[in-house]
Amino acid sequence: MNSKRRYDFVKNRNIFFIASAAVTLIGIIMVLAFGLHYGVDFKSGTSLDLSIGKTTEKAQVEKVFADTGLTPVILTMGGANNDRFSARYDEVLTEDQVKTVTTAFVTAFGNQVSSEVNVVSPDMANEMKNKAMIAVGIASIAISLYVTIRFEWRFAVSAIVTILYDAFFVIAVFSIFRLEVDLPFVAAVLTTIGYSINDKIVILDRIRENLRFSKLKTDADLAELVNTSIWQTMGRSINTVVTVLLAAICLYLFGSESIKLFALAKMIGLVSGVYSSICLATPMWYLLKRTSLRSVKAAPAKANS
Repeated sequence: MNSKRRYDFVKNRNIFFIASAAVTLIGIIMVLAFGLHYGVDFKSGTSLDLSIGKTTEKAQVEKVFADTGLTPVILTMGGANNDRFSARYDEVLTEDQVKTVTTAFVTAFGNQVSSEVNVVSPDMANEMKNKAMIAVGIASIAISLYVTIRFEWRFAVSAIVTILYDAFFVIAVFSIFRLEVDLPFVAAVLTTIGYSINDKIVILDRIRENLRFSKLKTDADLAELVNTSIWQTMGRSINTVVTVLLAAICLYLFGSESIKLFALAKMIGLVSGVYSSICLATPMWYLLKRTSLRSVKAAPAKANS
């Protein structure tokens, strides 16, 4: 491939660094100022899932809730025939309140109505939130150790910084757009970390392989090696992300309401993972390696003087 016709990722690295830093800064401000929009999994409340067995309009369902005096904070509808819906309450409903709602729907739509109630107490919500953070932390540390042992420290630093960026990018997007954070979201963040490190190892491993047969004398030689390695793995990176992205898009479009946000988080993480692998991790390694290359050159010069 002609190096003059392909995009130079190393030369344009500052564009990616500045854009990524801006997104990270906005995300930090949003998380600190507004926090995350926790779902019922991470805060006390009640989730009431009902199936009414027939097609209906959302306005009809809202009217039934209004008549009971127990209007949910969030109401989502789904199912093949729009016959299922999920009602989310910020408070823990009593058995009598749940019975009032289910009785109202049986009266309105018939005996085919079925329901499922999930209640999360304040203690349980805090416990699940803490365990979710521990899970993300353990996964990040384990991956960091693996990369550190398998590769040299420059590869490890580049990979670790950018997988943390990918995980935070998903969190930042959900914070900015006030999307609900629940257990499936945590699963999406963990899979994002796993996919992201896999993509980075492919590119970094190619750089390491090319290093064995290269003679680096100048910064331009190093930049050419990095760009060549990126383009050699570009097809694999794009094919992999497109394949998984299509599956995530199908989950989002045709899946149930309960997994839509998981699919969305997965889509965001996939795009961020391939972006950071190509545009952030490799240029970052280039900067670290360039500093080492210059220091090696400076040492003999001092010795000769």
